[in-house]
Amino acid sequence: MVILGIESSCDDTSAAIIKDGFLLSNVTASQAVHEAYGGVVPELASRAHQQNIVPVVDQALKKAGVERGELSAVAFTRGPGLMGSLLVGVSFAKGLAASLGIPMIEVNHLQGHVLAHFVREVGDNHAVPPFPFLCLLVSGGNSQIILVRAYNDMEIIGKTIDDAAGEAIDKCSKVMGMGYPGGPIIDRLARQGNPQAFRFARPQIADYDYSFSGLKTSFLYNLREWVADDPDFIEKNKADLAASLEYTIVDILMKKLRKAAKDLGIRHVAVAGGVSANTGLREAFHDHASRYGWTVYIPKFGYTTDNAAMIAMAGCFKYVDRDFCSMDKPAYSRAEI
Repeated sequence: MVILGIESSCDDTSAAIIKDGFLLSNVTASQAVHEAYGGVVPELASRAHQQNIVPVVDQALKKAGVERGELSAVAFTRGPGLMGSLLVGVSFAKGLAASLGIPMIEVNHLQGHVLAHFVREVGDNHAVPPFPFLCLLVSGGNSQIILVRAYNDMEIIGKTIDDAAGEAIDKCSKVMGMGYPGGPIIDRLARQGNPQAFRFARPQIADYDYSFSGLKTSFLYNLREWVADDPDFIEKNKADLAASLEYTIVDILMKKLRKAAKDLGIRHVAVAGGVSANTGLREAFHDHASRYGWTVYIPKFGYTTDNAAMIAMAGCFKYVDRDFCSMDKPAYSRAEI
């Protein structure tokens, strides 16, 4: 079983090869062009995908030592994501599958993030979460608590009703004039600051749902007042601001996750998505493992952001079940697990 995975949901063009359950290559081309605009520009993203898709897939095959004729199936991200970006990956997958006479496997991008925990490399014996488990999926576009009963049986039991955690971090970083993407910048600064230096609004949302728009607004309004009194306030306090912002967001995320784990009686808890690379969130997971007896699963940094390894892994599960898709399946921009 040799699966080619293709990921093109946003601004990363990625291709990966998994053979008999083991990852042989995972190649990603990122797009630096968006930094100047403070966010991803869809039209520029789709054009960059068109330039990158062929060399990225070619490099993935060469790195894995696999010929096109050896491929068993092509797994691709069908959605959700930016429509223009998705169309590049979906169209390429269809063309390649048709030319080789092999089946296509559609993958939900969000399910791919959850299944990244099952990616194994040769000689890698890391533990994988047993079913059922809880997964906190946090990224620039999603903040969800997912009950994972099986690879194809996932239920969102909590989600953000407005902004995602990663989006709040990016926008607060932009307000501070720190640039885009804000995640790595805030993470680096937070390691040097006092997380208790400032307090920001915390949402009071029922059940397991999240809200980050109020926090973002609180951050903006407080910053305006402080800068009005001292124009150099941000420069003098940027580390403490970053640390306090990170602490607040992580605390909000973990509070709801603790409630879900307690209510459902589940102690196997995973984290996935781009924000799972955040140092503060990873430390919180280790802390909860010792305090609450959780067994936690944290992905390698290479599997936190959008990547094709997770798409190929999802494809492996579906290939075993012969869960293929037809050529007439279009990309979709919005969907849930």
